[in-house]
Amino acid sequence: MTDYNHIHPEFQPVAHLSAQERIDFLYQNRWVGYPVAQKLIDLLRLLMTLPTQTRMRNLLVVGDSNNGKTTIIKRFESLHGKGFVNPDGEAVKPVIVIESPPKADERSLYCAILEKFWTPYRATDVVARLRYQVIHQMRDCHVRLLIIDELHSMLTGTARQQQEMMNVIKLLCNELGISVIGVGTEDAVRVLHTDAQHASRFEVFPLRNWEKGIDFQRFLKGFESVLPLREPSGIFQPHLTGLLHGISEGNTGNLHTLLVECAKEAISSGKERIDADIIQSKSWVKPTRGIRNLI
Repeated sequence: MTDYNHIHPEFQPVAHLSAQERIDFLYQNRWVGYPVAQKLIDLLRLLMTLPTQTRMRNLLVVGDSNNGKTTIIKRFESLHGKGFVNPDGEAVKPVIVIESPPKADERSLYCAILEKFWTPYRATDVVARLRYQVIHQMRDCHVRLLIIDELHSMLTGTARQQQEMMNVIKLLCNELGISVIGVGTEDAVRVLHTDAQHASRFEVFPLRNWEKGIDFQRFLKGFESVLPLREPSGIFQPHLTGLLHGISEGNTGNLHTLLVECAKEAISSGKERIDADIIQSKSWVKPTRGIRNLI
């Protein structure tokens, strides 16, 4: 029986499955770590464990659309954000992750937070009551980190509404003594710049697209180790690295889609490895102004 040493030991048994089972496996969520992602996870962990201070550190994570921001946040949540019951019998939810409301609206923000708790609420209540319920609930559950994904969505409101939302975030941060993490595209920086005081409260952590180099090759090597192909592809070799980078433009999400489609073709065709011909045949993965060309 073949050992499939080019595949991570955890996934080597998958290589013995049928073609369709291996293709189904490709579309399952799977974490492939890399240094910048780990650095962000470590930083979030630090912010979560900091003692309460007068001015808590906040963070804004920015990067292109589909560049892995939400995936990293979900990874962090799975590692460090699971709820539990402490020795005093109290329910603890150390991390709350919400998606920003589609527009700058204080009521919608409170409702999005309350949805993360097992408690009834009425969205039609006056804003002050919802605010009180959010603060009370987060304090009771010992929340240490509030993560707001898609923060740039708040840009759809007026300048006054944006200012009000940032004031709400500041209030929650001060009242609860917690760090707030915003996640979004570069446009999210504009929200902070509505007020110098708000901007000074947030450090910016950029998630940039990959550049061709050793780090990109290492990431590709790690990715290859979770693909259930029966032959090694060597996608981290320079001649294939250039093709993959050119099509994906160094965008992590685009690269993931490209490699999954290439692996599917390698299995379906019986090649069992990704080569230059397969990569070039999947050039439709390359985005055009945010929209993929579907042949």
